Amino acid sequence: MPVPALCREHGISSAPFYKWRAKYGGMDASMISQMKAPGDENQRLKRMFADFSMQADLLREALGKK
Repeated sequence: MPVPALCREHGISSAPFYKWRAKYGGMDASMISQMKAPGDENQRLKRMFADFSMQADLLREALGKK
């Protein structure tokens, strides 16, 4: 499928396509997973923080210091 047709189908111009291809085109699966790993770690840490924050709020409420 030609690039202009593909871009038209997905509603983007061809310029972003070529920028993305230049940036990510030479990557293999291991490189992509390395890029994804920090994002996954960030999500995990955000969930941990939310859990600890909720626990702290519950303790403050239980102690009557809120």
